[in-house]
Amino acid sequence: MERAALLRRGDAQMAAGDLGELLVPYMPTIRVPKSGDRVYKTECAFSYDSPDSEGGLYVCMNTFLGFGREHIERHYRKTGQCVYLHLKRHVIEKVPGASGGALPKRRNAKLFLDLETNSELNSDDFEYEDEAKLVIFPDHYEISLPNIEELPALVTIACDALLSAKSPYRKQESDSWEEELQASKHAKTLVQLDNGVRIPPSGWKCSKCDLRENLWLNLTDGSVLCGKWFFDGSGGNGHAVEHYKETGYPLAVKLGTITPDGADVYSFDEEEPVLDPHIAKHLAHFGIDMLQMQVTENGLRDNDIKPRVSEWEVIQEAGVKLKPMYGPGYTGMKNLGNSCYLNAVMQAIFSIPEFQRAYVGNLPRIFDYSPLDPTQDFNTQMAKLGHGLLSGQNSKPPMKSELIEQVMKEEHKPQHNGISPRMFKSFISKGHPEFSSNRQQDAQEFFLHLINLVERNPVGSENPSDVFRFLVEERTQCCQSRKVRYTERVDYIMQLPVAMEAATNKDELIAYELKRREAEAARRPPPELVRAKIPFSACLQAFSEPSNVEDFWSSALQAKSAGVKTSRFASFPEYLVVQIKKFTFGLDWIPKKLDVSIDMPDFLDISHLRARGLQPGEEELPDIAPPIVIPDDPKALDIDESSVMQLAEMGFPLEACRKAVYYTGNLGAEVAFNWIIAHMEEPDFAEPLAIPAFGEVASSGAAALGAVGLDNQPPEEMVAIIISMGFQRNLAIQALKATNNNLERALEWIFSHPDLEEESEPALDMTDMENNANANILAETGSEGPRIKDGPGRYELFGFISHMGTSTMSGHYVCHLKKEGRWVIYNDLRVCASERPPKDLGYIYFYHRIPS
Repeated sequence: MERAALLRRGDAQMAAGDLGELLVPYMPTIRVPKSGDRVYKTECAFSYDSPDSEGGLYVCMNTFLGFGREHIERHYRKTGQCVYLHLKRHVIEKVPGASGGALPKRRNAKLFLDLETNSELNSDDFEYEDEAKLVIFPDHYEISLPNIEELPALVTIACDALLSAKSPYRKQESDSWEEELQASKHAKTLVQLDNGVRIPPSGWKCSKCDLRENLWLNLTDGSVLCGKWFFDGSGGNGHAVEHYKETGYPLAVKLGTITPDGADVYSFDEEEPVLDPHIAKHLAHFGIDMLQMQVTENGLRDNDIKPRVSEWEVIQEAGVKLKPMYGPGYTGMKNLGNSCYLNAVMQAIFSIPEFQRAYVGNLPRIFDYSPLDPTQDFNTQMAKLGHGLLSGQNSKPPMKSELIEQVMKEEHKPQHNGISPRMFKSFISKGHPEFSSNRQQDAQEFFLHLINLVERNPVGSENPSDVFRFLVEERTQCCQSRKVRYTERVDYIMQLPVAMEAATNKDELIAYELKRREAEAARRPPPELVRAKIPFSACLQAFSEPSNVEDFWSSALQAKSAGVKTSRFASFPEYLVVQIKKFTFGLDWIPKKLDVSIDMPDFLDISHLRARGLQPGEEELPDIAPPIVIPDDPKALDIDESSVMQLAEMGFPLEACRKAVYYTGNLGAEVAFNWIIAHMEEPDFAEPLAIPAFGEVASSGAAALGAVGLDNQPPEEMVAIIISMGFQRNLAIQALKATNNNLERALEWIFSHPDLEEESEPALDMTDMENNANANILAETGSEGPRIKDGPGRYELFGFISHMGTSTMSGHYVCHLKKEGRWVIYNDLRVCASERPPKDLGYIYFYHRIPS
């Protein structure tokens, strides 16, 4: 360190030749970023340190990975890389009056073209000062930049290329990110006329014509006028543009796009869509509360559409002063653009002790044995996220002096609280057609996607996802012969149907519907929404009742017959996840949501749903497989559309559901669901089903028909389905061989031979080990069969995820968790003590078992 100090002190006098000589030993390790290289200059690979952090960010000049102060030494020791580019952004308070009211300056802005700026610093009080320097390890010798004349040409070119490189997330997923909008120059100084104009929540029309769509609200005088060419190209007479030319009032917001997260704003003067950082204040001037607004499905809000005001208000606890929470376990997550579904699920996941122990408890080992590129390792990214949420390092309360300053000043220097999960989302969604997009998604579908990745990337002897896994016993009965068949399958979520027919306020619902239709016919605003009130007991009863089996083939009759199926719990999980099946399909095939209130209990006892197996007096259906019929035209093969629709209602792409049903031989939605889980990462997952001509080689087609491979091995597709349920590969192959590759019978065979499960001590798959460096060190002997944690069926509620909006394709997610005896609301970056947790409006509920 003394040598480093001497070198630093002599930096100013060091000649160009001395700098060049100093860098000569390291020149072979310095690379210039090429097209396709990902440069991580905004976020540490192991933490959420960034150039804004106290210690700045070190970017390796060879791998282009970024590291915070706490993790840079680990990378140096592991790789031997010595030269790093150190980036640091300083936020400096201006001298009063120095700026003359201008926006904050950004010195050395060329160094950080792709860094996000904090919109809260858009004031006259603060400015940026960016700093970059080369640092050579292990002596920490520093060379300030720019130093073009003294540095070797290669080093100068490499530094310049690295500093100007674009975000790896936009480069990696260019089709997934929309063009970034800039704040309007008029936003801060916009003058609004005090003319008493108040905008109603519905019933709008252009003030110069009768158009009721593509309407724009001028933010200066409150005029509502039709547009012409903005955003979606919908029709209009151009009255909004004419009004600007007459008045010069520059900003307008599109009615129907206002949500709690923002709105579509256009600047006539700048001739482009813009951001308005003060949009909430500008809308409030005309009586519009953003928390009460919701975007409609087609982006318009006509006079016959009323926003679901109460849903947005109640779930987000609007109108109630909520106390912010800080410290370990109270860290918010930034919304990256419709990523609230991910934020809500991950907050719930890392509130569970088993996940905390698996990833945060094993964090040192996971980091030490992570691959050379930790950004592409699942366990590393899970450990990073878990530590970011639970450590409290990113959730610190303001100091007392800062609290006083906040009271005294409207705009203040913000705390750098919360984390931005860009790297995590980029990795976990890679290759998935939906999650890799910037569109809103179904939180339930993402939960299953996450569990699938956890299953495939073991972090120790016990997989944390075991706490969710349970066995479902399905009893299928032939209505004609009265014979039965019992099968078991693995599941992770209890899907509870909404018993609409059991609503306790039917008279109010009928009256509301009559008023709504009358208002629609008269072109009046609709009445206040009446929400159906459904007893939880009715939903539980609907779950337990028998359901018809479409296209049932009875082995007793050797023919198709009527059949019914009943589901029970063969085991109860440690943590019970309950999904309320609020989403269904409309006539236009767009997912719709049932707006209902269900009295979800704090304490739940489902012991009466325990499976009992074959009962005295019951006769089993013969173990005979249905005959295989190969049509002359394979494209004429029937696909069970009822199974397809069951899967589609879960949020999976329609074409993927058709393929799942086809490739599992129409064995039902449950088997097809397991196929989906096993194939979600494939690039053609959502591509249309292409059925091969008869005689063509197609592994998937062979699996669908139960054909035996040329090497007398079971079809790989069937093996993959069984493995996805938690069984070992050798056991799956043995079961399929014993049942002539009948998937359903193979599962029955596995459960009827527990002795073979105990004897099956599989060797670790070396291919999987190579693909996951963590597994090489952390994975211990794998367990056989579906790993379950059975116990009593009594539970207590500790969390729930709520959805606001009309379908999974739009809206917003919020998570409520019970911590330290009180409820806490996690609304992206905002974490507060909950005053009125809306337990009756949830979508996904999390229960933990009550110890007996």
